[in-house]
Amino acid sequence: MAAASRRSGREPGAVTLLAVTKGFGVEVAREAFALNLMDLGENRVQEAEGKIAAMGSGPRWHLIGHLQTNKAKRAVQLFAEIHSVDSSRLAEDLARRAAAEGRTLPCYAEVRTTDEATKSGVAPEEAHALLERMRSLESLRVLGLMTIGPLQGGPDGARSSFRELRLLKDEAVRRGVLTADAGLSMGMSDDFEIAIEEGATVVRIGSALFGPRR
Repeated sequence: MAAASRRSGREPGAVTLLAVTKGFGVEVAREAFALNLMDLGENRVQEAEGKIAAMGSGPRWHLIGHLQTNKAKRAVQLFAEIHSVDSSRLAEDLARRAAAEGRTLPCYAEVRTTDEATKSGVAPEEAHALLERMRSLESLRVLGLMTIGPLQGGPDGARSSFRELRLLKDEAVRRGVLTADAGLSMGMSDDFEIAIEEGATVVRIGSALFGPRR
């Protein structure tokens, strides 16, 4: 991470390492936290719930997987940040739930920067409209944009995907929809260095830290 930051003219330490504990037991999450990995990521509300209850206060838990609206209430109660807001309807539901909990919920708008139909996220041309709607909701704090790189296409495909998200952010800043310090949550175990070179502020890494999942 530090080397990739230097290659892109950024300070080492400027990128947050989000340790993705999805698919691993609570003992792995405990060890990660003991090693000063403060930010832990989960894909599903149900799986995260048991780990969060077992570990108690301490880690900052992030939801990085697709969220259905019927799980929004529990997600607001469990997670410090949500990276996967992919519709105005979900944003509105999260905002309503956050207001009921008396909190402001930090979140990212998820954008689909590949042509893989199985991926969540709004199309790039819809990203600004989603950001506008999220900004209008008082109990949401928009942190930036999130994407998942392509399953195929190699390093060039990953770079293209991440560059597109960075350019979307730059355009959103010019339009006044995002602030200049808005973040980019992108990059996983196989492509996080490319993501950092393209401007990632958060990388989501699981198997490179913890080994292969069962």
